[in-house]
Amino acid sequence: MDFLTQKNDETFATIWQELIWRGLVQVSTDAAELEKALSTETVTYYCGFDPTAASLHLGHLVQLLLMRRLQLAGHKPLALVGGSTGLIGDPRPTTERSMQTKQQVAEWVADIQAQVQPFLSFEGENAARMVNNLDWTAPLSAIDFLRDIGKHYRVGTMIKKDIVASRLNSDEGISYAEFSYQILQGLDFLELYRQYGCTLQSGGSDQWGNLTSGTELIRKAEGGSVHAIGTPLITNSDGTKFGKSEGNAIWLNPAMTSPYEFYQFWLNTADADVAERLRIFTFRSREEIEELERATAERPHERAAQKALAWEVNSLVHGVEATEKVIAASAAIFGNGELAELDEATLGAATAELPHATVDVAALGIVELLVAAGLSESNSAARRTVTEGGAYVNNRKVQDLESVIDATELLHGRYLLLRRGKRTMAMVEVATS
Repeated sequence: MDFLTQKNDETFATIWQELIWRGLVQVSTDAAELEKALSTETVTYYCGFDPTAASLHLGHLVQLLLMRRLQLAGHKPLALVGGSTGLIGDPRPTTERSMQTKQQVAEWVADIQAQVQPFLSFEGENAARMVNNLDWTAPLSAIDFLRDIGKHYRVGTMIKKDIVASRLNSDEGISYAEFSYQILQGLDFLELYRQYGCTLQSGGSDQWGNLTSGTELIRKAEGGSVHAIGTPLITNSDGTKFGKSEGNAIWLNPAMTSPYEFYQFWLNTADADVAERLRIFTFRSREEIEELERATAERPHERAAQKALAWEVNSLVHGVEATEKVIAASAAIFGNGELAELDEATLGAATAELPHATVDVAALGIVELLVAAGLSESNSAARRTVTEGGAYVNNRKVQDLESVIDATELLHGRYLLLRRGKRTMAMVEVATS
């Protein structure tokens, strides 16, 4: 990812106005004061990422790109990966989190730091800084925590927070550990305010109670006035939760969601959602996005907006080279490119959702292959497919009923892509032992 190739949209008078237009502000502290600060000062700001898994997901990507926009506008980011808050976990709406071992959390801290780093520049006058809240919580005794921090909190206020209230009204209730999470997050803001002059925190709007925990703590402990931005929770136009399908998150780690899957996720964005996604997840200008909106309205079949969205977000997260491989794989799978040029990982990702079959090396006749792969119900149906010109192996049309596939045609020494007609496909793995 080339940090310097991105820039904010210069058609807006202030970065705050751009954030509003892009739909990145659901709730905030004093908007007028915040816009003034972002326009006239160099603001040090932070966002926290808890290591509750080995990877960040699409919800975190909103925060990463917001941080990037603010840095490009001249402000100083602090990227906090929570080695201590990750040991507790922010409360879920319904059930208690399972606590991970300290070793596991430490490993996830390193994983997430590596994911965050490419989105920010760690050089220059407004260089980013990576911080870990374990550095200031680990040395803190329980007595000092209660005396110096706990004394500023009122239980009545804490139990009114939306998440806490919902958990208190549930059958499971809430543990003291998760109940105290908002104090830990407030402590983070206080420490960053003291150490680095940090005056702005961002997070999802569902975290607003935790965000304001910090603003209130700084007001009480230091008499300081600071700000918070809550970004909207993004949902699809049909009301479903964005980024999840049948309970599966879209991860930023390519080992958990491949670049091919990631690209296809964005490419399959509904027309009703694509303009919003372009504003939030890309650095396209207002003029470019409005042109893509018009193209979607006038020529929806071209899917120009979806292609632009998929290209840019995939390139931001996985790089241009990986994105080019994904596009090449998509073309090759449907006969518009060279399958043999795809690396094994990309080929595997591109064909992951196709039917798969394993055959013995001695049974590579075209008729047997079509049946084994489930593309034909019987040998007679397979013969008919071949004679009618509808059988393809690795995009090569096969019209000889007696054709036997040569071992040199195997992709990566063991795979064949079979196709019946234009779009019915299956992957065959040839057993070599």
